[in-house]
Amino acid sequence: MTDTPVALESLGYKQELKRSLSLADLIIYGLVFIVPGAPISVFGIVFNASHGMVPLVYLVGLVAMLFTALSYMAMSREFPLAGSVYAYAGRSLGPAAGFLAGWAILLDYLLVPTLTYVLCAIALHAVLPAVPQWLSVVVLVAIATLVNYLGIETTTRMNIGLLVIQLIILAIFMIEAGTALYHHVGGAHFSLLPLYNPDLVTPKLIFSALSLAVLSFLGFDAISTLSEEALGGPSAVGRATISTICLVAGLFMAQTWLAALFVPGRTHFPVGEATNGAFYDIAMLIGGYFLKFLIAVPYILLSSMACALTAQAATARLLFSMARDGKLPRALAHVHPVRKVPERAVLLVAAVTLGLATWLVGELELLTAMVSFGALLSFLLLHASVISHFIIGRRSRNWLRYLAAPAIGFAIIAYVLWNAEMPAKIAGGLWMSAGLVALAIVWRKGRIPVAMEMPPGPGI
Repeated sequence: MTDTPVALESLGYKQELKRSLSLADLIIYGLVFIVPGAPISVFGIVFNASHGMVPLVYLVGLVAMLFTALSYMAMSREFPLAGSVYAYAGRSLGPAAGFLAGWAILLDYLLVPTLTYVLCAIALHAVLPAVPQWLSVVVLVAIATLVNYLGIETTTRMNIGLLVIQLIILAIFMIEAGTALYHHVGGAHFSLLPLYNPDLVTPKLIFSALSLAVLSFLGFDAISTLSEEALGGPSAVGRATISTICLVAGLFMAQTWLAALFVPGRTHFPVGEATNGAFYDIAMLIGGYFLKFLIAVPYILLSSMACALTAQAATARLLFSMARDGKLPRALAHVHPVRKVPERAVLLVAAVTLGLATWLVGELELLTAMVSFGALLSFLLLHASVISHFIIGRRSRNWLRYLAAPAIGFAIIAYVLWNAEMPAKIAGGLWMSAGLVALAIVWRKGRIPVAMEMPPGPGI
């Protein structure tokens, strides 16, 4: 494979989206989608589940997500398409599996902006109680839609600004925490116990906690939806995916390690508000009300807005890819002749997320669990796609990369999915049942071929 445009032609597509994103742009996109301070909102929950070893959970999470990232890297090199796991599963496991993979990841991509808009609305309502939450959602959706409608370059510039502010606030917390640690505020002292407590650690304990912490990593997979807009093609997408996961894992471990040092000797927070607000209370101890406010309001607002921007862009690309293949109404495959964005898909995502956000504004726990369910299910199909495409289809003898790695990744994700909350399993099951009905309808109309033609591929 010499360059991406030739690869697109060999797959039966032409270059329609604007190719303008550098490796740095892709990494920024991934960082914004994941959110560098993602552990803040779930710190207390993961702390209780891991008996205080939160940074260890994120270290194990890094290993687990790297296996999934390697599968994304392998498949994005073979199929540099905007459809992400939908395109990969469709080309390796068959069009029906591809449709279901796209349907599963769509649950994640549609609910991520919904979740972030809800978080923003709640934060704004806490500061400005006179402003109704539904109005905040409408304004935020309008802003994100306008930015995405103007083009991927506008979205990227906005992402850079929002990411810089997020990192500055996170740096302020770490500096304040380091200073407080030096002065032993609250009895804090340097310790390795948050990373590894030999008296408490067990594999079951850590992997059970990982089923809760894995939400913090979700979003790196969306980088692959920009394959047709990346200047470096699939190789840039692969490097950006690995780099993003390593960067956020480092940030996750650093901030949770520092926070855990200020609750020495504790392995649990009381159930309820003390657990949900654990990180904010620690910020209060470290830097007073100013630091707590800085973390709880401006940071949450800015990071949620940035995440919503990238989520809307990723979802629109997924809809564009599925519509281009006839799996969804072809009108959604329309690309603006000047801005080179799938404008109708962008507007549809805005309408759907607006409806969902106003409807589910009080269902944070359910939203969070459903987002994880959709992503994890699509990851399973991704790992299966690697084995099917390379080992069975290409007859590769690279057993370590194309069999062992995806098999381990599949086992880890399956275990995490098995430990998901029951409401998420029920809601996810209903969503996939609806997907089966949609698949039957699409198949009956003849929009799904018996098989997809396989390209020669770049060699193994």
